[in-house]
Amino acid sequence: MTSRNISRFWEWGKKIICVGRNYADHAKELNNIVPTEPVLFLKTPSAYLTEGSPILIPKYSNSVHHEIELGVVIGKGGTGYALCLDMTARDVQDDCKSKGLPWTLAKAFNTSCPVSEFIPKERIPDPGNVKIWLNVNGQMRQNGCTSQMIFSIPFLISYISEIITLEEGDLILTGTPKGVSAVQVHDELHAGIDDVVSMTFKIQSSS
Repeated sequence: MTSRNISRFWEWGKKIICVGRNYADHAKELNNIVPTEPVLFLKTPSAYLTEGSPILIPKYSNSVHHEIELGVVIGKGGTGYALCLDMTARDVQDDCKSKGLPWTLAKAFNTSCPVSEFIPKERIPDPGNVKIWLNVNGQMRQNGCTSQMIFSIPFLISYISEIITLEEGDLILTGTPKGVSAVQVHDELHAGIDDVVSMTFKIQSSS
């Protein structure tokens, strides 16, 4: 069997496991209860998007929000990282929540998981203290630090692995800091980890 290239995990990774409400300020800004255990949901591999292609607004949503997150890439020799966006159809999510339905339509649509290039673990010696930021059309919207997480990355990996077998190439999205907001067609999103990685995506309509 040909060895797979972990630096292109988005081409063959099987699972995207997301952690919701892992920053207290973000939970509060959406009027959600701060969780006492991790809130998990999934995206499908077709949600992956890399630089050079646009984020597409699904036809059934009128309010898609950006959520910048540090992603953990599972590898044979340990973990690596990626900067990620958890694009969320917020109006659809609110409707699903009110009806007690799963969040799949709001979270797992195609292009809902833009990712940066793979970041080797050596580039992020302390994943518990990483500043992540995002601006829209040059205006800062999110600027947080993984030290604000309710549940740490080691805890999340342990917790998830007891429920879902983690395999090489899988991605864990670890939650977003406060400042999420709606994006519009033609907006440009620029996000980064200073001195480590940056990425830029444009918004388009799917119609």
